Amino acid sequence: MVLATELKRVFILMDKEQKIILDDPAPRWSIDAVLNFYSNAYPILTTAKVSAPVIRDDSVVYTFESVMGTKG
Repeated sequence: MVLATELKRVFILMDKEQKIILDDPAPRWSIDAVLNFYSNAYPILTTAKVSAPVIRDDSVVYTFESVMGTKG
């Protein structure tokens, strides 16, 4: 019998000058629900996009990247 291992989800917020690692608030939540949850603490997430998941070190890593441009 082969047992499947559920991978932990990790969320990374990539801002211009920093990389913030965010815990998974609820494993059953959708990625959009996690994004909305963290947008209260990080308003930049209201306009962020989510990159395709990448498996790293027994975790599924999702990256939230700001899509706000610079003016001028």
